[in-house]
Amino acid sequence: MIGFILADLRRFKGGAFAVIMLVALSVALSVAVTLQERAVRLGSARAAEKFDLVVGAAGSETQLALSAVFLQPSPLPLMSGAVLEKLARDPRVSLAAPVGFGDSADGRPVVGTTTALVAALSPTLAEGSVFTRLGEAVVGADVPMRLGAEIKPMHGAADTGGHTHVEIAYKIRGRMAPTGTAWDRAILVPIQAVWQLHGMGRENDHGHTGEEAEGSAAEDHDHEIHVEADAALDEEFGAGTPAIPAVLVKPKTMGDAYRLRQEYRSETTLAVFPAEVLTRLYATLGDARSLLLAIAIGTQAIVVAAILLVTIMHVGARRRQIGALRAFGAPRRAVFAIVWGELFLLLLAGCALGITIGYGAAQAVSATLAAATAVHMPVEFARADLSLAIWFMVVAVLVSIVPALCALRLSPAAALRA
Repeated sequence: MIGFILADLRRFKGGAFAVIMLVALSVALSVAVTLQERAVRLGSARAAEKFDLVVGAAGSETQLALSAVFLQPSPLPLMSGAVLEKLARDPRVSLAAPVGFGDSADGRPVVGTTTALVAALSPTLAEGSVFTRLGEAVVGADVPMRLGAEIKPMHGAADTGGHTHVEIAYKIRGRMAPTGTAWDRAILVPIQAVWQLHGMGRENDHGHTGEEAEGSAAEDHDHEIHVEADAALDEEFGAGTPAIPAVLVKPKTMGDAYRLRQEYRSETTLAVFPAEVLTRLYATLGDARSLLLAIAIGTQAIVVAAILLVTIMHVGARRRQIGALRAFGAPRRAVFAIVWGELFLLLLAGCALGITIGYGAAQAVSATLAAATAVHMPVEFARADLSLAIWFMVVAVLVSIVPALCALRLSPAAALRA
């Protein structure tokens, strides 16, 4: 019987291929949406795991988390350096690492920070060592630059009219191990060098803080700023620490984390759990996923209805063949199995091909997003997907029954006379 079914499908291979592709494309949409949404959730959650608490100036929680954790370019308001001094001395804090943004090199963010954050992100470097002088840098795992190469930072980006800093060229001293986060494509330099490069160290002498310091630095950028690139690194933060956009904080205990979050949510500062911000973003992402899945299911219903209609018409066109089988003594169950088996095999093949196409599409989208953000987004099947596959199988079984029942209603004598 299987041989008869396969031979019959080969006779109508053009129609069979069309049915398989229609089913495959509709199934692929559902699979791609489900896998891609899960990949974004897993990738972003794993990227945020390394950052327990972020403290910045009062403003947008989402903007603070995206800028400090995922290094998305956006202007953050600056907060007083006294916040960093206080956090660095707090017995509840095991790590308080400032981060300074604004510069880039070859389209990659240049981030001012400390050796403590480098060690937290990559306890063991892939090669080289951490920076020990102001003119040195450590690059992420995905930065295609060799050790010893020099980096000329640019204020802003080339597509926004940024200008190259001529006061310093960072020499790459080390490379971090892969972290699966946006920091894999970042260039980490001493925060003190960033302060000097933007004239931030002068705020105590001239009374400027935050954006005012950057503005005054820009006015006399070419002739007053001097960066001591060969100066030894000093990571002690005391009185007079310049303004900063954010501090990445690692509390000692979970209780300390919640107390610090509450303490630094004030009129001038904001403390957020990156995972908490992501949860709210996931809610929006989940709404979009539900909408796309509804569209995919609607598409599948239309495809199934069209295939069912075509199959019933196909059974009508083959009534002489079916009548001949009945006239030669083929039992009703054999005719039912042949008609049912042909459509079921087509639907099953379409589902299998759709799952493959959907998985490949999700992999391609994840690879594109990872190349742009450096956040690894794993495309994985979960136990919940098994129920989706079973649902596809049940639908295929039920849909295949309809044309088989239509075939049984044909009278052998009437079919042969047609």
